[in-house]
Amino acid sequence: MKRLWDKGTGLDAHVLAYTAGEDHGLDNRLVRYDVAASIAHAQMLGEQGLLTPADVAAIRDALTAIGAEHARGDWRVGLDQEDCQTAIENLLTQRIGATGGRLHAGRSRNDQVLAALRLYLRDACERLCLGAIAAAEALDALSARDGAIALPGYTHMQQAMPSTVALWAQGFASEIRDDAEGLRQSQRRIGKNPLGSAAGYGTPNLAVDRESTRRLLGFAVTHEPVTAVQLSRGKAEAGLLFEITLLTQDLARLAADLLLFYTQEFGFVTLPDEFTTGSSIMPQKRNPDVFELMRGRSAVAQAALNEVLGVTQKLTSGYHRDLQLIKPPLFRAIDSCQQTLDILPAALAGVRFIPEHIRLDPGIHTAGEANTLVAAGIPFREAYRRVAARLMKKPP
Repeated sequence: MKRLWDKGTGLDAHVLAYTAGEDHGLDNRLVRYDVAASIAHAQMLGEQGLLTPADVAAIRDALTAIGAEHARGDWRVGLDQEDCQTAIENLLTQRIGATGGRLHAGRSRNDQVLAALRLYLRDACERLCLGAIAAAEALDALSARDGAIALPGYTHMQQAMPSTVALWAQGFASEIRDDAEGLRQSQRRIGKNPLGSAAGYGTPNLAVDRESTRRLLGFAVTHEPVTAVQLSRGKAEAGLLFEITLLTQDLARLAADLLLFYTQEFGFVTLPDEFTTGSSIMPQKRNPDVFELMRGRSAVAQAALNEVLGVTQKLTSGYHRDLQLIKPPLFRAIDSCQQTLDILPAALAGVRFIPEHIRLDPGIHTAGEANTLVAAGIPFREAYRRVAARLMKKPP
């Protein structure tokens, strides 16, 4: 198998396995995006007179077929191919010969990889946004269904003030919508076109039109100057991971509340049987595994964020192979969050609050009593002391 950098010398099998790492498997999700970016690059080369119209058409048609075959599962990126860029170019040259070899003019694997990755992140980010909004809407539905049920509001794990299921659910829905907005804002860095920066220093003696590929691929801006492109590696990824971390932490806190409410000591809610599991030893048990894993998966995103920041924190300028190590934690966190968002609406649809099991301590209304005195003209500190003194006089 000929790799893009191959100069005729062999590569030790252990070195190939070590340097390719997980890339060949992970890159399967990038194939469609590399195909799209390559077609845009070919069209730009044609506009610049660097490819003939016949070359552009041959490249476009062959790449379209290669992408469709991959989507059908007819081929996958293998370790011997190292990455999807090698796999696609080899397939292309097998089909159309030397014309396929002309496609790489004016680009490097560095900007090629980053273009595919940013196109993928653009779609992944939007899917996460839609998933977060769906979760918020599921909380809206729960609020509409059980919202009038009284619920104690807690501080320091003690009953503090009266609340309702509606207030509880709407608080989480509001923050999850805020997380969706944060995800969308992470598109600012994702939306910069890296094509034409090549290995980080442009394309000397070769006229390329970076605005053309920006327009064709729908990037918001062209990433300038070319030397900034490799310096940016990891920043869009970390920005997205930070927003995913905030979202998964909100989902974890939601799960933690429901797990507490589901305990026999609380008994505030029932969970659907299809979203709980049984015990291998205790016949009576129904375990809330879905919500426990939802609570635990916030650690996946946070760990991924730390890993990406650790890879990039002390690199000098220009490209380094270390940057390849960003992909595994990035994809892992995206997948984990998406899986949680996919299952959450259906899980919430089965949650039912049980009003007869919810007891509000009488003391929960004392802040309201103090506020009533304030409304009658008494300073709050005096009102607070009066209510507290009355409570202290009550018999045990």
